[in-house]
Amino acid sequence: MDWKLQLVVLGVTDVDRAKSFYVDRLGLRLDVDHAMGEHFRVVQVTPPGSACSVAFGVGVGAGPSGGVKGLHLVVDDAEAAAAHLDVAGVEHSGLQHFAAGVATPGPDSERRDYQTYIFFDDPDSNGWAIQEVGHPTATHQRRGPDTAVMRTFAARRHH
Repeated sequence: MDWKLQLVVLGVTDVDRAKSFYVDRLGLRLDVDHAMGEHFRVVQVTPPGSACSVAFGVGVGAGPSGGVKGLHLVVDDAEAAAAHLDVAGVEHSGLQHFAAGVATPGPDSERRDYQTYIFFDDPDSNGWAIQEVGHPTATHQRRGPDTAVMRTFAARRHH
């Protein structure tokens, strides 16, 4: 039996601002924007190529605004993703890799899978990472995320 993650619900303070950020700036596809009165509205967006969507709104059961950290988007070219964020005016960490457990500027020198990241927050401080997997020049050494990445998310949670 497959167990597929299909939807992540985010808490936001301003639905229209969040919709503009995710659709107009990040370029996610708008799937749904449906309201039933003033106490219920759901907006659902999907990253290009993803089977998992993101929802936010009013009365959708989301936790507190900015309460979600550690969401990962996977791309095969982190430099292109950083350029997209720059054009969209989204503040981000720039490319980083972890050397001896410390975040270090720039991509992993061998472009190994799961080793190059970009961190950013949405306008409500929900925390995202872009992770590079499958770069054309990579030394394809499949391994999971470094524990230093998890510590970075834990530290960002307390800011």
